[in-house]
Amino acid sequence: MLAILLPRGIRNNNPGNIRLSKTVWQGQRPASLDADFAEFTTALYGLRALMKTLLTYYLKYNLDTVGSIINRFAPPHENATDAYIYAVTQALKVKRTDKIDLTAKPLLTALTRAIVLRENGHPPAGRPPGWYAPELYEEAANLVLPLTA
Repeated sequence: MLAILLPRGIRNNNPGNIRLSKTVWQGQRPASLDADFAEFTTALYGLRALMKTLLTYYLKYNLDTVGSIINRFAPPHENATDAYIYAVTQALKVKRTDKIDLTAKPLLTALTRAIVLRENGHPPAGRPPGWYAPELYEEAANLVLPLTA
């Protein structure tokens, strides 16, 4: 039986494909085998890092549209950014210029899931539709957003 080679982001527990940088993330493996991308001990930490990145764009840099967020996250010199934005806006059912509020947990988790799908493709049979169970996305969001009733 042939083993299915999982996408790099899934193998690295870094489903957002966050590049290595001076930032040392919670749950990041100290010794990475990947020369370009961070590796995390679990997917939860990878999702948390992606959500923290997105919240930083929103809160620190005032990026509040899918277009502005994805242009920063997946810049045109590295990605087919317009296609990326289109895929994410379709998943969120918004326009690229609609204002979004990433402090709303459902929107943050939906954006994260859309990015994970764009970065890694659709999962093979037997995996959840967003690569991870909805509860894992929720758990990651709980680590970065204040709990609300």
